[in-house]
Amino acid sequence: MPRGKTSGPRHASATPPSSARSSAIASVLTARERPGTTLTKSVYEQLRSDLLTGRLKAGEKLRAEALRNRFKVGSSPIREALNRLLAEGFVSLEEQKGFRVAPLSVQDLRELLAARIWIDGAAVAAAIECYDSQWEEGLVLALHRLSRIERRPYNEDDNLMWNELHRNFHLALISGCGSRWMIKTSALLFDAAERYRLYASASISERNELQEHRQIVEACFDRKSETAVQLLKQHYGQTGDIISNYMGARSP
Repeated sequence: MPRGKTSGPRHASATPPSSARSSAIASVLTARERPGTTLTKSVYEQLRSDLLTGRLKAGEKLRAEALRNRFKVGSSPIREALNRLLAEGFVSLEEQKGFRVAPLSVQDLRELLAARIWIDGAAVAAAIECYDSQWEEGLVLALHRLSRIERRPYNEDDNLMWNELHRNFHLALISGCGSRWMIKTSALLFDAAERYRLYASASISERNELQEHRQIVEACFDRKSETAVQLLKQHYGQTGDIISNYMGARSP
């Protein structure tokens, strides 16, 4: 087509085409919905953090009015955040009584550890089978970052950083499995187990956790699937035994 010429009228119609109107309406709706979505996410993330770290105690009543006052929001973001936490198993709902922080129990911990071993063991085996340089590099980096921070029982700042890097390491470990569902499930199970670990953190004595992590990684890099899964099982089991003993000692 020659430069400077057009194939139609120079003046566009005053009424936008149907597709443009639909796009504009969608944009307006998205803009209207975004604040509520952001509020829900903010409430959810803060409550989830309080649940995992134990600032909200097992069995504690989650009163809607108190939460509305705390977060300065209406009922909808609170209800949506609590329902999301309910679906993840971090809170419970009793008919006519409302939401509570989900209880902790040795039986639940055992079931949780069994699920982690099944999911993460299968994911690690799959990652070794699908071995590639991207997974290897990510795992090396995650282990290196974790190795630079020590977990200290009485240093909260270091512990917060270690907790985050520890989570990143375990997610990197299974990230090469090729299944987004396994990765999502593994992340949820990690957080559920982390709630127990943080609950009993004062009783978890110093041990060479870094060496345990390194041994798992070395088995992965040597393509020794059975060894890697067994080391992972032992790693989870050792922590689980410590927490179980702590909970048993605190039982009436």
